[in-house]
Amino acid sequence: MLSSDQSPRIIPTIRGFSVSYRGLNLLSTINPVAGAERIAGTVVPEERTLYFCPSPLFGYGLALLSERLGPDSAILCVEVDENLWKLSAESSLLQNLLKKDPRIQWICTKDPDICCTFVWKTWGSRTFRRVKPIHLSGGWSLFPDLYNTLTEALTQEIATEWGNAMTLIKLGRRYIKNAIQNLALLPAAVPLPLFGSGPVLVLGAGPSLDKALDGLGLTFGKTVGSRNFKIICADTCLPALVARRIQPDLVVALESQHWNLRDFIGSGFLHSPLAMDLSAARATVELLGGPVSLFGTLWTQLHFFDRLRNAQLLPELVPPLGSVGLNAVFLALRLSSGAVITAGLDFAFSMDASHARSTPNHLNKLQNQNRFRTLFDADASFRPGTFTTQSRDGTTIRTDIILNTYSAIFKREFSGNPRLFTIKGPGLDVGTVQLSPEDAAQILTAGAEPPQDPVFSPIVPAIVEKFLRQEIDALVHLRAILSGEGDSSELEPSLDFCDYLWAHFPECAGREGWRPADSSFLKRVRAEIDPFITLFEQSCLEILR
Repeated sequence: MLSSDQSPRIIPTIRGFSVSYRGLNLLSTINPVAGAERIAGTVVPEERTLYFCPSPLFGYGLALLSERLGPDSAILCVEVDENLWKLSAESSLLQNLLKKDPRIQWICTKDPDICCTFVWKTWGSRTFRRVKPIHLSGGWSLFPDLYNTLTEALTQEIATEWGNAMTLIKLGRRYIKNAIQNLALLPAAVPLPLFGSGPVLVLGAGPSLDKALDGLGLTFGKTVGSRNFKIICADTCLPALVARRIQPDLVVALESQHWNLRDFIGSGFLHSPLAMDLSAARATVELLGGPVSLFGTLWTQLHFFDRLRNAQLLPELVPPLGSVGLNAVFLALRLSSGAVITAGLDFAFSMDASHARSTPNHLNKLQNQNRFRTLFDADASFRPGTFTTQSRDGTTIRTDIILNTYSAIFKREFSGNPRLFTIKGPGLDVGTVQLSPEDAAQILTAGAEPPQDPVFSPIVPAIVEKFLRQEIDALVHLRAILSGEGDSSELEPSLDFCDYLWAHFPECAGREGWRPADSSFLKRVRAEIDPFITLFEQSCLEILR
């Protein structure tokens, strides 16, 4: 007979114990050990898999499951109910198993972030490739949605880890090279502007941008001096503003390669301020013609960043958000204490529009249109990874895995912020209050206290040159060691010091400082040294000009 007690009741059986709790029997009332082991025996072992075991209770079946797994897999037992947690804590079988088998871990939490952090601290980055839930007891059925949320969070976290690692493998060398080149900009860089308590309009290049600007009355001739609010735009939507003769108060650039350079074509007359990531393409700074501010993104853990910080050369930091639009929102909230309204941050597209009018992608579509090729781009709209979903305005819209990830990051970082709003229109829901263009215009035209100019001390060129020279000396020292001309006992600290040489290697990317010690690794490090010495020397020469 099922119990409705609110405290777990232990029931003896012919082999082991069952548990009655909240009107359910959570284990077999005949032979719970055999039942759990039967489930564990059906698991097909896979490499580098984290097996998620909700509500382990007495730990029945865990030993057999552990025996079946390979050495690179592990078991995470999670309990969300305090009463069941106490019951498991008193189980000698489970506690002894946890002591003997380090691959089995046990945690009590309802928080996905705590769960993900626990996995990272226990097993490190890039340890697992997938998460597989296994139900050895019926305890999961008491809180199925909660356990599903934890499973999805772990799955997303692992996918993000591997995605970041792939990005670092592909672009890590480019990031650090750009950063070294851009260090020469530090003496001439200005601090990020402060916008006081005034409202800020943040613009992305999504298809909804055009209707939003029309609804706000931002048409031709609306320059900086003729409005009471500030505009921060992603570099991708700059051509759309140039076409309307709208001058932004700050343009944000993040791209490390050359792909965004076409966004600046024809914008030199604006002379708008540019906020650029330290790892962005160097050519970006030469196109807009206005003052340049630098910010930094720690794309991975490097001792190089620590040295920049200690030398007071590390620019103001921005979280690694991945998208220039997200960076623009972060900077708007950081630079103003007033309302921040977004438009064109859609993270979605339609069959005939992926970007706003006048942007390079839109112009390419117009130029390629002929009697055999229309504006409806089926190849792009239905490429692998794209899918249909519901828009925030109730219609259907298409997106892809990457854009959907960006919208999830937006929700995680900014959802619920009372200062943040979105103008109504097609796009993914990002968890902000939606405003009509008329309501947004009322907020943007409200009065505000004038901003104060930031106080800063310019960076002396000699300090930057000294830092660069010290990096060159460290590289020369490491080169001597790897060439057999230096003290081999200093190899390990020298490799750690120059970690930017190898942080992008496939086996190292995303593993936060881990590196092998084989001869192949050392040969590849040696091949990286001379190009980086040349890069540092070029930056020194630029500072001395």
